[in-house]
Amino acid sequence: MRSIFATIVLAATACSSTPAPVVTTPAPAAPAVTQPPPMSEDARAALATVQRLFDAMRTRDTAAMRMMFDANARLYGLRTRRDSTVVVQAITGKDFIGAVAASANGPAWNERMFDPEVRVSGPLATVWTEYDFHAGTTFSHCGVDAIQLLKVGETWKIVSITDTLVRAGCTARALQDE
Repeated sequence: MRSIFATIVLAATACSSTPAPVVTTPAPAAPAVTQPPPMSEDARAALATVQRLFDAMRTRDTAAMRMMFDANARLYGLRTRRDSTVVVQAITGKDFIGAVAASANGPAWNERMFDPEVRVSGPLATVWTEYDFHAGTTFSHCGVDAIQLLKVGETWKIVSITDTLVRAGCTARALQDE
């Protein structure tokens, strides 16, 4: 008897003119695409200082390079040996400028930055950027530059540059006439 009653209830429900309620779950919202906040005037100025350094390297304008560096600036190169140990090479800003001057008869040093991130706190700015480096038009290496700048009056001066140097697995980017 119970099975007959259950069958009648099921049949009545199936034949009912009122459709069963449909429960829908809204699709998850697409993640919001966030744009980085616009750069402050100081961030733009610090980034422009780094770009002017790269431009001066390419044109071997050592006078302009001297203007970008603080008198006590240091450059650090993190170099990975074949046994995977990392060695730190350090030189002064003055020695770096001398190396650029000494390369006058060779191909231009062409360093380009990509996707730079700039942070500023009072008189301190940091530019973190991927880069690639060409000797003239020949690709040499890529890596990351971490550049610290100090604001002196209204001018940003480079106080240190630390970079990595990678020769394999770099993103291929066309070298255009600049």
